[in-house]
Amino acid sequence: MGGYGQFCPIAKAMELFDQRWTMLVMREVVTGSSRFNEIRRGVPKISPALLSTRLRQLQRAGLIERLDGHGHIDYEPTAAGRELGEVLETIGRWGTRWIGEIGDEDLDPHLLLWDMRRRVELEELPARRVVVEFVFTDLTGPGARWWAVLDRADRVRPVDVCDDDPGFGVDLLLTTTLRTLTHIWRGDRDWSAAVRAGDLLVTGPRSLVQALPRWFTLSMFAGVPRPA
Repeated sequence: MGGYGQFCPIAKAMELFDQRWTMLVMREVVTGSSRFNEIRRGVPKISPALLSTRLRQLQRAGLIERLDGHGHIDYEPTAAGRELGEVLETIGRWGTRWIGEIGDEDLDPHLLLWDMRRRVELEELPARRVVVEFVFTDLTGPGARWWAVLDRADRVRPVDVCDDDPGFGVDLLLTTTLRTLTHIWRGDRDWSAAVRAGDLLVTGPRSLVQALPRWFTLSMFAGVPRPA
């Protein structure tokens, strides 16, 4: 990509960030995705080759560092990358407030549950592993069923999201539409109101059903006020 030929710091920054997927890759890194495959799960439509290119460009720009150890590669934000996280939060708040409407083409169960896994309150989980199955009644095929495996004792991956049955017993079954759960996650709709309206059904032991809303906190942008 050619430069803008301007000394303006906005122009210089956008010479990097105007490139497709760059900001979303940084979003993944600053929110805790450190392995290549983790980053790609948060940006699933990027090709592996292009993701490798973007990671190298971000390294050269001094926004991330590549750590090679223990048989695997981790990508971590530098001080400059962490500061960019504040910019990403500002953009997210602005987008929530002023470009908040979502269309059917924006709905994606993979990305919704991948975002939700970042916001699990581990301290609220039971002392044992629990499995939540999600059934989206407005979807068909394999994408209609997902599983979240929650285990606060697992130091490597306490929360995982699967599109194949992980083989454990299901503790809770959550049945709803993808749009309903997306609106709840975004803070556009109240969990309890959706349950009362019959748009969200949680089946399982009563103690776990009552605790579930405390496990999954809302999006970090859920509290952003919207214009009337």
